[in-house]
Amino acid sequence: MTTKRFSLLLVLLTASPAFAQRLSSPDVAIDGRVTFRLKAPDARSVRVHCEGVTGTNMVKDDGGVWSLTSERLEPDIYTYAFEVDGVTMIDPDNPLLKYNLLKTVSQVHVPGPLSLPWEVNDVPRGTLHKHFFRSKVVGDDRDFWVYTPPGYDPRARKRYPVLYLLHGFSDDATAWSSVGLANVILDNLIARRQARPMIIVMPLGYGTPEILEGGGSRLHNPERRQRNEEKFRDSLLLEVKPQVEKAYRVLPKAEDRAIAGLSMGGSESLFVGLNNLDQFAWVGAFSSGLRYTNYDSRFPVLDGQATQRLRALWIACGEQDGLMPDNERFSQWLSARGVRHQFVRTPGGHSFRVWRRNLAQFAPLLFQADKHGGAE
Repeated sequence: MTTKRFSLLLVLLTASPAFAQRLSSPDVAIDGRVTFRLKAPDARSVRVHCEGVTGTNMVKDDGGVWSLTSERLEPDIYTYAFEVDGVTMIDPDNPLLKYNLLKTVSQVHVPGPLSLPWEVNDVPRGTLHKHFFRSKVVGDDRDFWVYTPPGYDPRARKRYPVLYLLHGFSDDATAWSSVGLANVILDNLIARRQARPMIIVMPLGYGTPEILEGGGSRLHNPERRQRNEEKFRDSLLLEVKPQVEKAYRVLPKAEDRAIAGLSMGGSESLFVGLNNLDQFAWVGAFSSGLRYTNYDSRFPVLDGQATQRLRALWIACGEQDGLMPDNERFSQWLSARGVRHQFVRTPGGHSFRVWRRNLAQFAPLLFQADKHGGAE
């Protein structure tokens, strides 16, 4: 859907007198069922596309309000969008959005027990800091976000390990905090003493921002993809990392530094981390976008001996994710090279519903003295 079509549709809907009264949408029942509503009296058909919901066709009442009530959903955070006469749009009555550089959608939170890692608990909370700088490597102005754990004091002598956490294609530097809830997850894990207090750096993941043009088509071009990863690597290591180490009290050794990411960011974390073992001893990849098989040329120094420098190599993918075969193939190549690693299959598809769980599993492994390499 083009921006013009979206804007026109929203204007037509909001201009209607019937739209003036705000609807309750989405409406989450205590049993986990969700009712979606949209006032569009002149629409011919309205559908809702939501993760985990099998039905899509909404029904219009006499007041011009379309609605659909889902089956019971497990506690989680789901993305969804409306399709009005073939045009996709967000829910205008719901402020909870999954912002995206190409396709923003709405979200609905089905609450669950406080034991779930992304549920907000009454625990000490860390702080999110935004940094903005001019990138000489890329040639643009960009940001990165930093999470400091509860109790962090820049004046104290205590130093912390660092996780560089990368977003996926079409997301931006806010994705892991606004959608992935990385700060909430770490607050909970730290309060439960399931993870070490750490600093998390969430940079913008594009070395060549023009790769966003044309949707995902440019991402599948091997030359453009490689250039994007190389420029991102250079910006991360030459610009972001020095700023972080100057501004925050971080530990300086590779064993105190991790890199991980999802989808495009998973591929970047493997490319940067496994080719810079003097910089990163912990590497994680969630649903990595491994759209290539030239592993020997991409990871020329990676073998069983190199594994001794890795404290953990953790690779995960959703069982229903179309990228599962690529990740399985890479895992098999690692095994053939004698590279110790852990391969984790998680129920679900290509979604933050999987990646939040991945982070909650991966973070407790980091910077622990008894962890080394992992086993398949």
